[in-house]
Amino acid sequence: MHCLDVLTERRAARADLLNSLPTPNALWQALWTSFERVLATACLLLSSAVSAERATTCSSSLTVHHLECEMGVISVQNALFGRTDRETCSEGRPPQQLANTECSLAGTVDIIRTRCDGKKVCEINRGDVLTSDPCPGIFKYVDTNFTCVPAIRLIACEGSLARLYCDEGQVIFVYGADYGRRDRTTCSYRRPESQVENVLCSNPTDRVAESCNGENTCDITAINSVFGDPCGGTYKYLEVAYHCDYPLVLPEELEGSY
Repeated sequence: MHCLDVLTERRAARADLLNSLPTPNALWQALWTSFERVLATACLLLSSAVSAERATTCSSSLTVHHLECEMGVISVQNALFGRTDRETCSEGRPPQQLANTECSLAGTVDIIRTRCDGKKVCEINRGDVLTSDPCPGIFKYVDTNFTCVPAIRLIACEGSLARLYCDEGQVIFVYGADYGRRDRTTCSYRRPESQVENVLCSNPTDRVAESCNGENTCDITAINSVFGDPCGGTYKYLEVAYHCDYPLVLPEELEGSY
């Protein structure tokens, strides 16, 4: 059964139960309403999300691991740098380079999440994840499972204000944010070539999430004093991906309201 059908049934059941009660309990009604809001939001996300994606890149000094969403933004589910089978990236490789199938570098998923969550396109070099060699002599690969999720995307040029906001009753949840420059065209108006030519400037940041998560509206300025300067002399911009959700009201919070 689709979750929207479940939501319809729940609302019908609530109406029947309320009609049968001599005096409906306000706390119970508020709890049920909070549950319906959460379910409705989950239905919206599930119905508009793109199916799960997977990117696998054989390891070499020149390879780039590429993740991209045609719709929505990237949400990394899990990631591996190493080897878990003998088939993936095995063409032309001797058996001894494929022998260890229990090879995995700890922390890979955290690195890729930090770099890619909330972006439409993300590219990672081998050196970004190769903090150490988990299995010397074994030919490895990067394997990432991710989902494309619907999101509001916001860009604020350096020195300007980024304003995140949601409809009344909803709060902000930040998927990811990056302060730097990844192309020559964004925030480039009347800027000299020298200020937009560095497109390898990336600085994923938690500052937006720390300031804005759980708020209905939030303003944050895209400046070096807030986010640091990842590339001196380059004119940067702040890129944010977020969605609006209904807050989950806890029973103890409701008890104090009635």
